[in-house]
Amino acid sequence: MSHQRFPSIDTTKEAHSVSVKVLRLSRPTLVPQYPTAATTTPPTPQTTPSSLPASLAYQTPHASNPDPFLLSPILNLPASFGSAYVGETFSCTLCANNELPPPSASPSNSPSLSTTAAASPTKSIRHVRIEAEMKTPSLVGAAHKLSLGCPPTEGVDLAPGETLQRLVNFDLKEEGNHVLSVTVSYYEATETSGRTRTFRKLYQFMCKASLIVRTKVGVLGGVVAAEGEGEGEGEGEGASKRSSSSSSSSSSRRRRRRSSSSGGRGRKWILEAQLENSSDETMQLDRVDMEVREGLACRDCNWGVRDGGLGGPATVQKPILHPGEVEQVCFVLSLDEERPAEAVDGRIMFGVLGIAWRGGMGSRGFITTGQLGTRVV
Repeated sequence: MSHQRFPSIDTTKEAHSVSVKVLRLSRPTLVPQYPTAATTTPPTPQTTPSSLPASLAYQTPHASNPDPFLLSPILNLPASFGSAYVGETFSCTLCANNELPPPSASPSNSPSLSTTAAASPTKSIRHVRIEAEMKTPSLVGAAHKLSLGCPPTEGVDLAPGETLQRLVNFDLKEEGNHVLSVTVSYYEATETSGRTRTFRKLYQFMCKASLIVRTKVGVLGGVVAAEGEGEGEGEGEGASKRSSSSSSSSSSRRRRRRSSSSGGRGRKWILEAQLENSSDETMQLDRVDMEVREGLACRDCNWGVRDGGLGGPATVQKPILHPGEVEQVCFVLSLDEERPAEAVDGRIMFGVLGIAWRGGMGSRGFITTGQLGTRVV
């Protein structure tokens, strides 16, 4: 049986028969176990010394862990909501629970109980639906409709004690206040009638910056000015004419170079970027790519080149950033010789910088900067 769109406001003040719970999904962490200090008293027959050194975090019968290691194989589940950072995927589970008590298995012979049962007719919960939206700081008066990971249906019937569960994933792309709106609609049926009920709950959280990116652009000197600087000197009148003609030709070339400096071939820039870990977790940089615009070429000068390129043999460890640490990367940008990019309003735009990383337990993160460029002199 199909129903129209449920109203957003339920005027009934009666308690709902369905409750909703929202739990954030996040990866666990390894529990550190700090070893106890070694005793300085000599062993006695009553106290037998351990066969393993005190520097080991956990005991193992194998000799595969001879060095001190503080992380144990015990997983620590998140005890709170935690922090949300830009570039991560916010995941949570939405659970709609039927809170009606199960029907009595055996009928009661008490007249008072029979009267109470007759006064409260048996209810059933049908066509339970969950909808979710995410409000971000950039959207005023609107929200992102979230996919629940399953095709839309007319609703699910829930028996007493049963639960309808849906998963929600949302890529965090901006800082600021985010609001998760969860709407639950259901049809509450009795033996003689029924009604459609709905309610909404809001969950607010703050999204912080995970990486702070600072960029600087410089011109590689001597690339353009190296062409045709000087024509030599002569003697006598003919030499003077040749000198004046060569001087005029060199000045015209300089003027051409000046006029085409916004799109001249052979010009190069160096783009430096400092990546600061502003989160509370350690991250490993996976890749840093420069997506250049048409008419430009880019040369990577970072660890991916030393590793033989992406997909090559990993000979250099990728940078690991602890909270507050900084990693510097650079790229050499040049104009395409066939179709060089042109400056617009005195500026030439290079493109965007994409940064990908992994968290302590393998969680992924990715951000992109805005359009990077420089002013052409």
